[in-house]
Amino acid sequence: MNGISVLMKETLKSSLPSPYEETGERQPSVNWTASPHQTQNQWAPWPWTSQPLELHTFWQFRHENPQTRVGGPPPEGLPGFNSGVMLLNLEAMRQSPLYSRLLEPAQVQQLAEKYHFRGHLGDQDFFTMIGMEHPRLFHVLDCTWNRQLCTWWRDHGYGDVFEAYFRCEGHVKIYHGNCNTPIPED
Repeated sequence: MNGISVLMKETLKSSLPSPYEETGERQPSVNWTASPHQTQNQWAPWPWTSQPLELHTFWQFRHENPQTRVGGPPPEGLPGFNSGVMLLNLEAMRQSPLYSRLLEPAQVQQLAEKYHFRGHLGDQDFFTMIGMEHPRLFHVLDCTWNRQLCTWWRDHGYGDVFEAYFRCEGHVKIYHGNCNTPIPED
């Protein structure tokens, strides 16, 4: 894929010995139903999150900036990224002066202060914050490339807006069983 690497937080089914029970391994929370090579001509493909997490995380910034797209649902909003499944063009990232600057602690602190951001999800928080400030750095994939199945936020204070984030139409290419949600069989 010429510089694009696939990074998975979870181990893919095909790389685990079978059956899972014999090895004591946890079943992976990601299941591929299509090849990521279908995106080879796209730069830095990345799926939005399908959860209202950033609506929650950016609540203070959103309160101070009621017209913002930050934390809003797709397609008009900037819901943030889920790093359970992502494709990175590492060569482009290494060569980007902007990305290099964004890695500097002072820049991270400046963005965190601007957005009143207190994250706890590491790389996901970092890329989400960058995406709010510099959305052009990312080519957003549709939700079928990271179909998140978790419904936790629906039952914990965001039932009124949950469907706007969770809705996903089209043939699912990757199922992501976040929150220990069972993955549908093929």
